[in-house]
Amino acid sequence: MPQGPVILFDGVCNLCQASVKWVIRHDPGGVFKMASLQSRAAREILGERAASMSDSVVLVDGDGVHTESTAAIRVARRLGRPWWVARLGPLVPKPLRDAVYRFVARNRYRWFGRQDSCMVPTPEIRSRFLDADEAVVGLG
Repeated sequence: MPQGPVILFDGVCNLCQASVKWVIRHDPGGVFKMASLQSRAAREILGERAASMSDSVVLVDGDGVHTESTAAIRVARRLGRPWWVARLGPLVPKPLRDAVYRFVARNRYRWFGRQDSCMVPTPEIRSRFLDADEAVVGLG
């Protein structure tokens, strides 16, 4: 397992790719590493359950494996100001947060589209991706 927190995301989802790029822009210290859920790297971290988690962002950190809204909140609050306001996220009941998260997740391809293959990181951000050397295609 890599040192530090790892964000696992649906590598063919345009919304997910945009979210990862947003995290990279707001994480200049390079705290987070990333990999697509479709990658060998994700399977090494999560085992075979990686394929069943393709509708959620997954954060793996020293406190365990976090999914859905909890993962998003934990990522945002580690990014510093002004994003640390996400610390207030747990004030919203988890069932409600996750219901909204799942609604967006169910509709993400329709609203934002998808790619035929996973994002290829640019040379500038390549070191942030655990799966940078993999040729990864979508799950289906």
